[in-house]
Amino acid sequence: MRCVIARFPFDLTKSGVLETMKGVKPEPVTGQSVIIGRRHYPVKQVGQVITRQDRRDFSAGEVLRAMTQLGFTCRTLPATAPAAPAGVGSPFERASALLGAPLPA
Repeated sequence: MRCVIARFPFDLTKSGVLETMKGVKPEPVTGQSVIIGRRHYPVKQVGQVITRQDRRDFSAGEVLRAMTQLGFTCRTLPATAPAAPAGVGSPFERASALLGAPLPA
């Protein structure tokens, strides 16, 4: 499949991506990821390995679009709710703390 990443055309195949990523240790995922084989890789790491370009030269969206078209599963991390501060007792106080409201006196 022909795709454009960072204004450069690439002819990518699913088997070619699998072969290129073989033996590459995944970095910790902190955002969007691509599942290649049984491993979760950060999108920018995949883009850097398959294009041999600096990560600053392309966007995660370009790589996600290409990987999705090739049939790979792409994921994003769910937004996590902020944790309630320790030492807050009643449900009302926890809800107020989560919303950022001052605690009742």
